[in-house]
Amino acid sequence: MDLDVFVTAHHTEWDRLEHLLRRGRRLTGAEADELVTLYQRTSTHLSLIQTTAPDPQLTARLTQLVARARSTVTGTRRASWRDAARFLTAGFPAAVYRSRRWWIPTALISIAVSAVIGWWIATHPEVQSALAAPDALRQMTRPGGEYETYYSSHPAASFAAQVWTNNAQATAMCLVLGAFLGIPVLWILLLNMLNLGVGIGLMSSAGRLDTFLGLVLPHGLLELTAVFVAAGTGLRLGWTVVDPGPRTRRAALAEQGRAALGMAIGLALVLFVSGMIEGFVTPSGLPTWARIALGIAAELAFLVYVYVLGGRAVRAGEVGDVEETGRSAELPTAA
Repeated sequence: MDLDVFVTAHHTEWDRLEHLLRRGRRLTGAEADELVTLYQRTSTHLSLIQTTAPDPQLTARLTQLVARARSTVTGTRRASWRDAARFLTAGFPAAVYRSRRWWIPTALISIAVSAVIGWWIATHPEVQSALAAPDALRQMTRPGGEYETYYSSHPAASFAAQVWTNNAQATAMCLVLGAFLGIPVLWILLLNMLNLGVGIGLMSSAGRLDTFLGLVLPHGLLELTAVFVAAGTGLRLGWTVVDPGPRTRRAALAEQGRAALGMAIGLALVLFVSGMIEGFVTPSGLPTWARIALGIAAELAFLVYVYVLGGRAVRAGEVGDVEETGRSAELPTAA
């Protein structure tokens, strides 16, 4: 395509669109129709230029024109309680449900890795010695030791807030860093499973694995599920960079990125619940079976939420993305 000829043929349309945009709400009905037509044509012109004869200056001008025209044509929309309700009852559970083929294998593999690490530490005294001195290990694993007092070392409210903040940061990192081919996500997962495996191994070697699980399971079931969902979503985002499917890489990443952003908000709420359990239930005087039962109930409630509401939303066409009116327009591309 001869760019100079193309610009000569269409620059009057772009100038006219810019003139109409400057007039804002003072347009007549005919001028409003003309603005819509020029917006559609300019969108097509921008797509053609981007794919056949990219010119930075012209592309920047047309991109700005198309964005301004789209905002004028579609109007602005404020978030409402309806959006929050839709997100909680359809968007978020649908996004988690759709990504289950990523986070469920991630969870199973991660738990297996943690179990292997725990077995290795528990059955190899030399590994335990490499981790810490014998006195330090006894201090951690003895009745009333550091593993037990950790959950009651601070006031429940501040401890829950600290736990929630740390876990929310970890899940956010999994979601954001997934774009780097998922490699940082694997590292974050390994660190989490290593910490869990060390605890399992040391407490098991001291004959107190039941105590350790009684402290970890009440909040850990829901907390780890949130981490696995975030990690699976991050890995899915990384794979989208490699294989975007039938869409353009830009469009595929945009959709997965928006879903990941929504996932971060939803998982923050899930982690808030697990943080409250860790701050108030785990160190409480409730019997171990009661604390574990509460943790299992919270985990089952989340899974039912995802599989019932999320599955129903997906079957109804929900993809976990923002509503169509809130998405960027996907321009046609030249063959």
